[in-house]
Amino acid sequence: MSFPIRRSTSEPQLKGIVTRLSNCQGFQLQMQPDGTIDGTKDEDSTYAVFNLIPVGLRVVAIQGVQTKLYLAMNNEGFLYTSEHFTPECKFKESVFENYYVTYSSMLYRQQASGRAWYLGLNKEGGVMKGNHVKKNKAAAHFIPKPLKVAMYRSLPSMT
Repeated sequence: MSFPIRRSTSEPQLKGIVTRLSNCQGFQLQMQPDGTIDGTKDEDSTYAVFNLIPVGLRVVAIQGVQTKLYLAMNNEGFLYTSEHFTPECKFKESVFENYYVTYSSMLYRQQASGRAWYLGLNKEGGVMKGNHVKKNKAAAHFIPKPLKVAMYRSLPSMT
């Protein structure tokens, strides 16, 4: 018995989520056109909509829908935006006990303790250095508010 060989098609096959990321302090993560990352209280901000693209097991790329820029964390713990998907754009997505989600750098962590560096917003909506954010603090806790499931043709390519 022979089976037909399935050829890969150009049809989108990878599922991702178009979402807003609200933190438990009342801010939504926002990526502005100039690449600035901050928090906003504006529930309708078009710059607070992100593609969460799976790039591994519980690993996501976070891309601004409006800007098409990727969120990244450098080796000093600072968040920045990148036009290209690089290893600094990979974040581990973990569901915390209180159903909040944390996003930690896949590349960087504390040298001595091995503690992960997290995406976080302070009480004023400003981004925090990843090495100053602790996973059990409100600054690191986000609730994804999915808007739709998106289909992607492939994983973002590394440059």
